Amino acid sequence: MKFSVWPNAGQPYRDVVDLAQWADEHGWHGLWFADHFIPHRGNPDTDPLHEVWGVLAALAVVTTRIRLGPLVCGNTYRHPAVLLKQAITVDHVSNGRVVLGIGAGWEENEHRAYGIPFFTTRERLERLDEAAQLVRGLLSPADHFSFSGRFYRAEDAPLGPRPAGPFPILIGGGGERVTMRIAAQHADEWNVWSTPSLFRHKAAVLDAWCEKVGRDPAAIHRSSQAVLFLSTDESYLARQRAADLPFPRIVGTPAEVVDVIGEYAAAGVNEMIIPDFSLGEPSRRRETLDRFDAEVVPHFR
Repeated sequence: MKFSVWPNAGQPYRDVVDLAQWADEHGWHGLWFADHFIPHRGNPDTDPLHEVWGVLAALAVVTTRIRLGPLVCGNTYRHPAVLLKQAITVDHVSNGRVVLGIGAGWEENEHRAYGIPFFTTRERLERLDEAAQLVRGLLSPADHFSFSGRFYRAEDAPLGPRPAGPFPILIGGGGERVTMRIAAQHADEWNVWSTPSLFRHKAAVLDAWCEKVGRDPAAIHRSSQAVLFLSTDESYLARQRAADLPFPRIVGTPAEVVDVIGEYAAAGVNEMIIPDFSLGEPSRRRETLDRFDAEVVPHFR
């Protein structure tokens, strides 16, 4: 199994750099960054967020080996051809380390705040489907690509420069009727928040969609994430187990966390992403990640 980090987009940029360089130096697989403009919870005046592509371009300069990608870009925020050009530029800055993650978009408050049309869930998913087709077409070996959809058009469109590296496309989301069908058709990678049991179920759905659309399920790299509470302090762990959180979580001692990560691996997770949202201040975060790297990661290499 591979391991990646996901820094909170609202922390000081210098702390994001420190985490990225830590992951780079410790042989981790990648760094993911959210594509949001204001927080879903919290006060946008006191909890501002960094913009994803500015951060990823900067991190491309100060790291050398980790993959870099958005988890995930809301398709409603940018025309997919413009998004593709942005991502390819960062791919060149990073010497070919970018993954382009895209999803339908879901956070209504930032659409409303910035006057971005939100559309219905169905319309957002239909736009994501067309966006994936357009991106795939532009990345095809042809010198030019034309596309005429309900929402997007391209007329004899060139794509240059081409990506500098493998440039996989990731589709994020667990919607079983549409999102995962789009992933089966168009994605190199797929991501979902999950527990091990939920991931096993979602992976089976993805496999079924792959069979329907004629894709080899093994061709799709699969990643998941959960917030981490790692400690040897049983009173701290008891509080975290009892807390009501909106995210899947991993709570335990190093030995317990090894067991949980093993369940994710058995369910088919290829890449486990560790958000830093629950890891506290930078010094405590570093201590937790160092322990995770020393006492958990070696069991999966």
